[in-house]
Amino acid sequence: MSSIQNFIDEKIKLPSPPAIALKILDAVRRDDESLDELAEIIKTDPALTARILKLANSSLYRLPGSVDTLAQATILIGTQALKNIALSFVIIEGFQGAPQGSFNFDLFWRRAVCAAVAAEVLAENTGLKDRDIFVSSLLQDIGVLTLFLADMTSFTEVVDGKRISGKSTCEAEKEKFGFDHAEVGCHLLTTWKLPPAICQSILWHHAGEPAEPYRKTALILGLADKISSMYHGTQCNRKSIEVHQSLNALYGIEHERIDDIIDKIGVKSLEIMEYFSIPPGNMKPFSVIMQEANEELGRLNYSYEQIVLELTQAKQNAERLAIELKRSNDKLRELALRDGLTSLYNHRYFYEVLETQIQNSKRYGHPLSLMILDIDHFKKVNDTYGHPVGDLVLRETSKTLVKLVRRSDIVARYGGEEFAIILPETGLASARVLAQRLRRGVEQQTVQYDDKLISVTISIGLVSSDMNDAEIMRESFIFKSDHALYKAKSNGRNRVEV
Repeated sequence: MSSIQNFIDEKIKLPSPPAIALKILDAVRRDDESLDELAEIIKTDPALTARILKLANSSLYRLPGSVDTLAQATILIGTQALKNIALSFVIIEGFQGAPQGSFNFDLFWRRAVCAAVAAEVLAENTGLKDRDIFVSSLLQDIGVLTLFLADMTSFTEVVDGKRISGKSTCEAEKEKFGFDHAEVGCHLLTTWKLPPAICQSILWHHAGEPAEPYRKTALILGLADKISSMYHGTQCNRKSIEVHQSLNALYGIEHERIDDIIDKIGVKSLEIMEYFSIPPGNMKPFSVIMQEANEELGRLNYSYEQIVLELTQAKQNAERLAIELKRSNDKLRELALRDGLTSLYNHRYFYEVLETQIQNSKRYGHPLSLMILDIDHFKKVNDTYGHPVGDLVLRETSKTLVKLVRRSDIVARYGGEEFAIILPETGLASARVLAQRLRRGVEQQTVQYDDKLISVTISIGLVSSDMNDAEIMRESFIFKSDHALYKAKSNGRNRVEV
């Protein structure tokens, strides 16, 4: 568990258990006068005292007569139950001041209280004797809250990833953190010195085969969790089926009785939430949820022909959307490969295509040529007319180059006022002719700006694979073409150099 502790220590200082919770635990561990001492400890917190008395009078305990004092509650409920009730209240309150972020604290505690009530009711109906069952179930997902408080960003990634991948919560958590919320919850409550039975039951409650001697409690916690999610989560029908199957197979409870148990849990949960000052949200009894679902199904009442028609239309829509998505992706890919100003291919695409053409040239023994060209005195254009006019000159020069090259040639903006042209299947002689055509074409072009006509020239550096027998490499090919361009600049510009 050291990795969990390191994670918690590095990420956040979690709230310590309230002092009164530690006093309650300490009093219960000692046999001597612990019952009276427990009552005295609880009396120091009037709000806690009032809540315990309200809960003692609720349908959860069904005590004979009215319970008016802590002394009565202690005697009638018992030390262990009183301890669990008190712990539940103070631990929930201990987290109330935590940062909210995107986490729905009300929903978390609604689910926790509902699970605790479910565990209590299930224990009663299955013959499980576990005095800590309420608090164990209430805190079984405290690790979820801990993970969120420790690393909100990573926890949100886990939630989003789980929705897409379909993995279980524990699988997604282990993949992200190296441990799941059950392990974190067990570790946290162990450091708070809660009884091992509570900590270990929480550790095993998501396991398919919980370890002894915590198996019975862990199974009840797992079922309580599913019942709670039926009221406050999704896939209600699937979880209802799982709960029915498990309770019937493990405990021989009839399905009709199971429905009554689930409904009873919902009713009691609403009552208990009030004592914990937790808003119930839109929680309804399970029978009402199922009735509304059946009514909705009845309203649908599709015929076989309607279903076939809708499936056909859905298939056609899916195919149409797939085609549109492909077109959009193709368009996005094309945009990613184009220079925003000139609409020529960009530098990255030029590098990729040049490497491919070099490999083809090597494989098939066909010639390949490359030009790198530069607009002469382009800085003077920008300085004289401004950068918008310079951009206009770049766009018009790009159009001229594209118009004069062959369909198989690839024109790219190399950077700034430099361009690169890849000439597949082209030897030096043909490349030289094309280079001169480009040079003359740009020289003859005029760019109109207001009442002025602007002319520019280009210098071209040319290299071809048939110039020597050495194996061509992309970097050296570019270097030699660039060197030839420098030579053209040095020799007076508006010329082609090889």
